[in-house]
Parts: sequence; structure tokens; C-alpha cells
Amino acid sequence: MKILIAEDDQNTRDGLLEILGTEGYVTIGAADGKQALDLFVREKPDMVCLDVMMPGISGYDVCREIRRFNTDVPVIFLTAKSEEIDKVLGLELGADDYISKPFGIKEVIARIRAVARRTIARSPGKEDLPASFKMDDLDVIPSELRARREETSIDLGPRDIKILALLHRNRGKVLDRDTIFNECWGLDYMPNSRSLDQHISQLRKKIELDPRNPRIIQTVHNAGYRYESL
Repeated sequence: MKILIAEDDQNTRDGLLEILGTEGYVTIGAADGKQALDLFVREKPDMVCLDVMMPGISGYDVCREIRRFNTDVPVIFLTAKSEEIDKVLGLELGADDYISKPFGIKEVIARIRAVARRTIARSPGKEDLPASFKMDDLDVIPSELRARREETSIDLGPRDIKILALLHRNRGKVLDRDTIFNECWGLDYMPNSRSLDQHISQLRKKIELDPRNPRIIQTVHNAGYRYESL
């Protein structure tokens, strides 16, 4: 899922780009409203996060322009304004959510994930993912960006889903790092074994009962990773 982040404060923008990128989203940054509109037309993102008070063209005006030719793409406003009238205006313009600053990164990720769950069925590549699939005692549900183990629900990012689906599709086979990078990060991503290993480590903490002795994502020394179905 590709997300456009339009925020004039560079620290906030860079922080959101980094964190959401780590979560598995493809991110694009815009420093003002005009750049946001240009990138929206050129990059065709699946979701837009808009700061309201941007120089030149405000977030509200960007949203108006977006809604002129696209009524479906989710829009989330990020703003320091907290007056009720501003929230009403944002929602009337077709925003899907409205987050007031200051906000925590975890809150933003949770809000974006909630909106993504409602729209993931329209995202590119959905035809390659099954409605659900089982790995060991884990039920993975791509459309909900989550997995379930009995009564426990586990939130997952888009890249987590891609990795698990790839391993499940190739169960029993060893997948090398280049294959996983190409399928789950994209061909234009510069491979870095450490970033893959770190992501796998974090994913194991989410889905494995014992991350130090994983049953779902197994390491094959000097070769890659494998899911060995039982």
C-alpha cells in the first residue's frame, strides 16, 4: 500500500515516512500542498495523510482537489487545530479520519491500519492474496491486516502479510534473501540483509509462541528462510 504524507514540518514528515516505511508501507513525502497534488497525480497513492496548515495550498484545499477526480482514496487529516468546526469541515470534505497534534506514532499507525483494513480490498496486488491461510496454529487474514491464534488477535503490517503469504505459497522451500526482497519490498529496493533479518526478527516476536525457537519462520543457515508446513 502506497501512502502520501503531506506535512510541512520536516521532522514530523521524516518521522512518519520512516515509521510507516518500517511497517511495510510504501511512502512518499510532500512538503506543501502543491507538491502533494503533483505527487498524487503522478504516484497514484492508495492513501493520503494531509497536514491542514501547509504553505500555499492548505490541506483542506488539497482534499477538495483530490475529491474532484477521486472519491475513493482514503484521506486522513493531521493537524494542530482542535476546534470542532474544523473537524466537521474535514469530514464534510470526505476525510476518513482526523488526528489532532500532538499525536503519538502508535496512534497514527493504529489509525492508518484501521483505514487500511477498510480499503485493503481495493489495493494493488490483492488478487495474489488468499482470503485467509493457516500457518502452524496461526490463521492469517490479509484483508484485516491481522492474524489470529485461538482468541488472540495479532496486528500485522502489509509487508508482514506479504512475507507470510510468500512463505506459505512456497512451503517447504528455502527462499533466499533476494527473492524475499524482490517479492515483499520491490525490485527497486536496494537489498540489505540486516534490514530483512531485523524485520523477520520483529515479525517473529508478533507471531511465534517462542521467537527464539520459531516454528513458522525458520532460518536456514547461509541460505534464507523457510516455512515447513506440518
